[in-house]
Amino acid sequence: MRLRLPAERPAEPPTGYKIAHPVLSQDGTRAGFTGVSLGGALPYGVVAEASCVYGLRHRAPHRRCDCGFHCVHDRAAAEALLCTAEHRTAVLLEVSVLGAYIRFERGFRYARQRVRVMTLGACACGAGAAALAEAGWGRPGWRALVPCCRGCVRGRPAVSPAGFARLAGERLRVVGAGVGAGADVGAGAGAGVSELVAEAALLQARLDWFQVQLARLGERGDDGVSQG
Repeated sequence: MRLRLPAERPAEPPTGYKIAHPVLSQDGTRAGFTGVSLGGALPYGVVAEASCVYGLRHRAPHRRCDCGFHCVHDRAAAEALLCTAEHRTAVLLEVSVLGAYIRFERGFRYARQRVRVMTLGACACGAGAAALAEAGWGRPGWRALVPCCRGCVRGRPAVSPAGFARLAGERLRVVGAGVGAGADVGAGAGAGVSELVAEAALLQARLDWFQVQLARLGERGDDGVSQG
């Protein structure tokens, strides 16, 4: 006789925490996330359903497989993962655990999730993040993004926190790391002062890049190269 754990039927979806890399689609019309370990090759949206990463046809999470979304119970445990070198540029996600799940000592493995809050860390230079800029790597059809300050954006493709929230949809909130839940830096509805400052910084960075390109074209024209 095999003993089975009692089934849980919570009144509200459990809350969990995890880390991930924000990503932007190649055409710039969609935003999502990609994991840092198992299943990291499969970007997902704010609301997503898990599938077996091994291509098996069973539903996730399966008891005899390690497929499904993963998260931990404790926010501090997820934040601790951001201290490792390979995860320094990741962001912290607060999620609602939906559908079937398996509870473990430190977290859940589960079928569906809704990302409620994305918390940005600081820029690599230590300044506060004003944008999400291209990280220099990605997945097929998706560009990975990293938190970036206004000075470090330069000419890299970037999106403001509020812009990322709008593209991600589903009422995603984007906040900056700080005391408690952090300061809201873009919820996708309305433009505050910090949001407008970030947008202006991105526009200025793009203008600087265009000026450099125009200067190069001008130099080629002065050298007598045919301009068509």
